[in-house]
Amino acid sequence: MPHHILIMLSAGIGIPILAALNAALGRYIGSPAVAATVLFVVAFAVAAIVALITSPAAVTKLAGAPRHLFLAGALIAFYVLSITWIAPTMGVGNAVFFVLLGQLISAAAIDHFGLFTAQQTPLSMTRAAGIALMAAGIFVTQRV
Repeated sequence: MPHHILIMLSAGIGIPILAALNAALGRYIGSPAVAATVLFVVAFAVAAIVALITSPAAVTKLAGAPRHLFLAGALIAFYVLSITWIAPTMGVGNAVFFVLLGQLISAAAIDHFGLFTAQQTPLSMTRAAGIALMAAGIFVTQRV
């Protein structure tokens, strides 16, 4: 389990870096949409290589997958397009603040109701207080 924590911590570290790099590319070329497209082309290539190496047989199961599960692709496109467009004017820190706040709210709801086959973890008062404390901490870091 400790390696899972390190992987997710690394993913978290990468999100603001992704936002800053893609926002800078969007400014440099004059198009956040083109910058987002480039990001997806590179991400697709990397993911496809990893998929082909680690689990090529899984591709055959895609045709039978519930269609609503593909909404994740639209959500990541929305995130990348919005952060690439907004971060240059709002600042990466402020933009990521609202992303983190949204993630806290969404994660709590998904866990509480066990949505999308997630492990159900009820939202206790202790957990709600912890989420509120995290949100307050994120807010305080952006007030400086």
